[in-house]
Amino acid sequence: MKNNKLELKEILAHIEQGHHFEAVASNGAFKIKVNKYVPYCCTAIHDGSELRQELQKKIALNDYERWYEEDPFTGDFIASMPITIVGLDSRFEYDLNRSPENCIYTEAWGKKVWKKQLTPKEIKLSKEKHASYYKVVHALVAKLETMFGGCIVYDIHSYNSKRWNREVPLFNIGTENVDTKRYANTIEHWQKELAAIKLPQITNRTDINNVFYGRGYNLEYITTHFKNTLVLATEIEKVYCDELTGAAYPGIIRQLQQKLKKAILNNANFYSQKLDGWKYLSTSKLLDKKLDKALLKVDSKLYKLLKDFELLAIVNPTNTVAAKKAFFKKNYSELPQFKYDPIKLNVFELKQKLTDLPVQKIQDISIRNLYESVINSYFDKIDMISTLGRSKFLYNSLRYFGRPSAKDLHNANYILHLPDIPGEAKKEPLLHSKDAILAFKEGLNGYGIKAKVSESNKVISQVMVLNSKQSVLVKPGATFKQKELQALIEHEIGVHMVTTMNSNQQNLKVFNLGLPINTLTQEGLAILAEYLSGNLTLGRLRKLALRVIAVDMMCNGADFVECFNHLKNRYDVEPNLAFNITTRIYRGGGFTKDYLYLTGFVKVLKFWENQNDLKPLLVGKTSIEFYNVIDEMIGREMVAAPKYVTKSFEEAQTEKVNPIYDYILSGLK
Repeated sequence: MKNNKLELKEILAHIEQGHHFEAVASNGAFKIKVNKYVPYCCTAIHDGSELRQELQKKIALNDYERWYEEDPFTGDFIASMPITIVGLDSRFEYDLNRSPENCIYTEAWGKKVWKKQLTPKEIKLSKEKHASYYKVVHALVAKLETMFGGCIVYDIHSYNSKRWNREVPLFNIGTENVDTKRYANTIEHWQKELAAIKLPQITNRTDINNVFYGRGYNLEYITTHFKNTLVLATEIEKVYCDELTGAAYPGIIRQLQQKLKKAILNNANFYSQKLDGWKYLSTSKLLDKKLDKALLKVDSKLYKLLKDFELLAIVNPTNTVAAKKAFFKKNYSELPQFKYDPIKLNVFELKQKLTDLPVQKIQDISIRNLYESVINSYFDKIDMISTLGRSKFLYNSLRYFGRPSAKDLHNANYILHLPDIPGEAKKEPLLHSKDAILAFKEGLNGYGIKAKVSESNKVISQVMVLNSKQSVLVKPGATFKQKELQALIEHEIGVHMVTTMNSNQQNLKVFNLGLPINTLTQEGLAILAEYLSGNLTLGRLRKLALRVIAVDMMCNGADFVECFNHLKNRYDVEPNLAFNITTRIYRGGGFTKDYLYLTGFVKVLKFWENQNDLKPLLVGKTSIEFYNVIDEMIGREMVAAPKYVTKSFEEAQTEKVNPIYDYILSGLK
């Protein structure tokens, strides 16, 4: 934005013609962003600290004294919103919240401002900058009133609490000069939204007309000139920095930005429903749909760095068949020696490149948080890969995937103690890998998806989807029961391949790479698809439960032999399955991922039972923790709604499900 300087007349023309633009006023007074015309805008007129060079020699106040009375970071608090005006100059050059005739201080807060008198020319230039802001504000509010019949202005400020010898609020709304009778409901709603904001170890008291009363000129000017616009002058206590030293607290700044975004959207939505010129109910329509350059740049570079990074392909042993033969030959008594392909990865270089990505330039705080979380998650994945086959691999796996909780173990033991379900066949005709390949091709055709299906010795389980290669791999010699094969098609095609193909449709490739711990959500969705298609069996649930038990044993220090024999002897698991489960858990040096299948299923099942739409989770390799952000991005048309949708999610075939499963699943915590 800094390089895009516009003359005042150009800014006014853009507004009059309804253009979307971002610019800095050529006189340096303010920056403006209009990425979408909506019935609200945000101002942070005291955010700036700039001072013209000729005035720096005359100012009697030092940098700290000026900073103390300015409102740093208030521009950051509103950066996610589509229409913002942020002051760039210090209020000590001219104060935008004072009238033109009083906007230049001689004395402020008991201190002399100028050590040398300003010339008439210097005063004139400062007042011209003051006037330029109000010409733009006037044009902007007039435009919004014309378009929507009214608008709301969030006039954001901050204040120092230490000069008050009493308890003061975190948020203060000044309403003395607004029509409190006409706008009573909106003001009350704004107060409730602010009061709902929670910050760690900070008490939130939200008041009206406590420390400030809304007597500033920004509010006065807009309220005087526009009869259908409400200005909410809002002061924030400077809890986000050290008032005495100026040191910022980035964590609190980030939280305030995130939570104020939500509060502004909710309040603007509440207000907008009364406007004849606004017809939307969703808060996402109050945000722009522009993919800003910083976001696209980060996304593109992130994808180039990580597009060939496939964790599952890397951690799978290359000698599983030979290791199994040796293990069985030694009567399950010696630890198998797994081998892996060499790592073609410069760990330090990749981490450095990820660190250098300019994520902080992404304007929207919710989307920025998403990308930061993805990058942080890949640091853990990279550490896993760099320690492949060594003891530290388990430690890094625990950092990323975690380990089973008491609730997970309860659910696993609950399933493993269930009796057999009457009528469920124990012995059925078996289908072979060639049959499975044909069935998977048919499943792909049913979705209209073109993907490769082939055999591979690198598959530990029966089937695996490789996202980067858009292929389904089937283990040679694998056998399947009919219902088991159908469940796998629902699982691998209906969810894993569907989300892969949907991610390829997105302009943002982060959904192809995968959000943090997407295993929990993706596997949860995949097991849910098995259930809703009528193909979930108790045998399948038991396998998921056994994985939880095995991961917990490994985390408690058991080795491969102990875990294998425990599954075989304690739970009567036949040796081939016991080896498969144990290999999945111990590959790489200790891969805790597999406990997330049952955990994810329980979480996604409850999410579905609460009537939540699952479609936003199908846009790519998503995480349920980011559901609201994804849903918002779909509403803003930044993310395409899924082209492919899991069939059983659209039309659940619950009539195929044995009613006893409703009872079984209701017992999961």
